[in-house]
Amino acid sequence: MIFWMWKLATRGTWNTREALDSLCLASRGITRAKCSAAMSDHSKIEWTDATWNPVRGCTKVSPGCTHCYAETFAERFRGVPGHPFEFGFDLRLVPEKLGDPIRWSKSKKIFVNSMSDLFHEGVSDEYIEKVCQVMLAANWHTYQILTKRSDRMATLLKGRLRKAEKAAHIWWGVSVENRKHGLPRIVKLRSAKPTVAFLSVEPLLEDLGEFNLGGIHWVIVGGESGPGARPMEAEWVRNIRDQCHKAGVAFFFKQWGGVRKSETGRRLDGKTYDEFPDFTETEALESEQRLLLLQEVETEYRVGAGR
Repeated sequence: MIFWMWKLATRGTWNTREALDSLCLASRGITRAKCSAAMSDHSKIEWTDATWNPVRGCTKVSPGCTHCYAETFAERFRGVPGHPFEFGFDLRLVPEKLGDPIRWSKSKKIFVNSMSDLFHEGVSDEYIEKVCQVMLAANWHTYQILTKRSDRMATLLKGRLRKAEKAAHIWWGVSVENRKHGLPRIVKLRSAKPTVAFLSVEPLLEDLGEFNLGGIHWVIVGGESGPGARPMEAEWVRNIRDQCHKAGVAFFFKQWGGVRKSETGRRLDGKTYDEFPDFTETEALESEQRLLLLQEVETEYRVGAGR
C-alpha cells in the first residue's frame, strides 16, 4: 500500500530539484540527458500539454486502429538497443515511468498512454490502480485517459477506481470512430458516471447521426492523417459540432487530416474550435513533498520488480 498522506506529513531536508533529478537518474541507470528525453513533458497533440506512458504497445480492436499512428511510430525503432520502443509495439508495462507526473512541477494537461491503452487486457487491475494512485497524488495536473476498451473501464470505474472516477482533475474518455463500434462505447462511459467524461471522435470514419450527449462534457473531432488516410466529410463534423453546442458540450476540432495534414489545417467554417471543459489549475506540491512521493513510487517499483 502507498502511504501518501503519511509521506505528505513528513518534511525532508533535501528538497531541491537536483534531488528529484538524481533519484530519476539513479533509479533508471541513465544519463541526465536521456532522463530528460524520456520525459514527454511537451506534446504536439493539440488538445494536451504532455504525454505519459507507463504502458507501451497495444493490439487492434476496431476499424479506428487500422492506421494506428502509435504503432507506426513504435515499429520504426524495433530492434534498436536501448530505445524506448526497442520491442516495437509489443505490449509492455513501464513501471519506471510511474513517477513522471510527480516530477513535473508545472500544472499540465497530460494524455495518459498516448502510445497504448491503459485498459488493455494485458494490463492487470493492480497496475491500473497504481497509475490511478499517482494521478490522485499528483493532483496539480489534469489527466486525460482515452480507451477503446470501454467495458473494462466502466467496470473498474464503478469498483476499485471509484476515487479516480470522482476526481475532477481526471478525465475519462472513449474513442468513437463509427456507429457500430463507437456509439456503444459512449453508453458504457456514461454508465460509469465519471465527473468529467469525453469523446475522441478521431478518426471520424462516417456520419454518426444523432446520438445522446448526456453525461458527456467534451468532444474532440478529427480526421485521419498520414499515408492511406480515410477521408472525412465536412457535414459529419458540422453535425457533431451542432449537437455539442445544442447540448452545451465543449467542442474541439483537432484536424481535417489527410496525407498532408499541415496543408488541410484545423479550421471549420472559418473558425478554430479550441473548447475545453471547465477546470481549475492547482499549484504543485513543494519540491520536498514531491520528492517523498517520488521516492515512495520508485521504492514500490523496485520492490515489485524483485518479487
